[in-house]
Amino acid sequence: MNEYDLIVVGSGPAGRRAAIQAAKLDKKVLVIEQGRRVGGVSVHTGTIPSKTLRETALNLSGWRERGFYGRAYRVKQEISAEDLRRRLLITLDHEVEVLEHQFARNRVQHIRGKASFAAPDTLEVLKEDNETIHVRGKSILLAVGTTPFRPDSIPFDGKTVVDSDELLEIDELPRSMVVIGAGVIGIEYATIFSALDTAVTVIDPKATILDFIDREIVEDFTYQLRDRNMKLLLGQKVDKVERLDDGKVLVTVDTGRKITTDMVLYAAGRTGATDTLKLAAAGLEADSRGRLKVNPETFETAVPGIYAAGDVVGFPSLASTSMEQGRVAARVAVGAIAKEPQKYFPYGIYAVPEISTCGLTEEEMKERGIPYECGIARFRETSRGHIMGLDTGLLKLIFSLKTRRLLGVHIVGEGATELVHIGQAVLNLKGTVEYFVENTFNYPTLAEAYKIAGLDAWNRMGELPKEAPVATAQRLDTTATSADEAAAPEKKKAASK
Repeated sequence: MNEYDLIVVGSGPAGRRAAIQAAKLDKKVLVIEQGRRVGGVSVHTGTIPSKTLRETALNLSGWRERGFYGRAYRVKQEISAEDLRRRLLITLDHEVEVLEHQFARNRVQHIRGKASFAAPDTLEVLKEDNETIHVRGKSILLAVGTTPFRPDSIPFDGKTVVDSDELLEIDELPRSMVVIGAGVIGIEYATIFSALDTAVTVIDPKATILDFIDREIVEDFTYQLRDRNMKLLLGQKVDKVERLDDGKVLVTVDTGRKITTDMVLYAAGRTGATDTLKLAAAGLEADSRGRLKVNPETFETAVPGIYAAGDVVGFPSLASTSMEQGRVAARVAVGAIAKEPQKYFPYGIYAVPEISTCGLTEEEMKERGIPYECGIARFRETSRGHIMGLDTGLLKLIFSLKTRRLLGVHIVGEGATELVHIGQAVLNLKGTVEYFVENTFNYPTLAEAYKIAGLDAWNRMGELPKEAPVATAQRLDTTATSADEAAAPEKKKAASK
């Protein structure tokens, strides 16, 4: 039997980062991937495909230039599903090539096959040629990701009623679409197809969307969606989905409303891909959504030597945080020191427009009783915004009145997922409002919005007293109240539900 220091099941963000980290520590590592190619859900059906689809849609539709040339402007008049797929395949080929090169360069072994537990330290692997082998690991990391939730009541056919994986394989773009589920995935795809001039209706039983995002940002976001004629049926539940003889789909809502559409996308949740792992043989048990419970600091499960990371452990289910979870888990698994990660991490929603957030929301500031002030900047207030033809876009900064520290940054608009990293750095370095007021930003850039928002807050907060210079305020930051120090991980539990 082949033995390894670390066996990783799955080659998505968590799995590949863990494997490479362990290999760099001179450990013998094996990655088992059941998909046709390495990369996992992130590369083949999740993060990379959806973001590639978004970028292609924005480029071919001329979306970014419509502020100058009008809503009728198009780069390509007739956009087909093949146009979207062509760029997607090029991108995926490149991602896989890079990943395979990383494995080869770091001497990470990988095989294609379906893994399941034979014992807590042993995996049985059914290879693609139907050969079965057994491998033993001193430690095992499960990074198997998730699959779309597919209830029996929905008549999926892969063409007119699809899940988020099947959406990437459609043969033609629908003229109308109903999206069931207003979570991150549902909202991302709904806005992407809306940018392609598909008539989109979103239905969700909750009366609000994206509850872990600052409410002011969500209000601005939903205003933009409705302004371009997207329908948001919130607080309403789908009773029935029926495929009609003419190829259309009829969606009946509990309010009695009936919607006939070309396509239905069901995007109401995902489940951990643990059903084929034979967890019982290792002494493990998944929850009702197929997820595994782990120690949040080491990512070790209840069984010593078995770890889990990435989407299969639940919130926050981000590629970025999954990578860090995999790295930490690998270091712990092979006996290396793992430093505690930074307190604040960014959350990105690649909708049209983008949303990104880091730190505390205004609602959380109120709940925790932290005196605060906000600074607001709109992208149209920047010269770069004028150059780009932007009439939307909002950046919001939240500061503690006691320490003047930045405690939250929230952005909706073009480039939000890039811009948020400036605020993330200031958050983790305990910077104050004075940083934004006194710092120089490139001109003209959208990043100038930070200075505008900082000045907006500074004007409301007032200047520091002369006897308390900035340096003093920065020293106060190190003794901030526990409420001010509270981090984002407590904040977004709703996102994992």
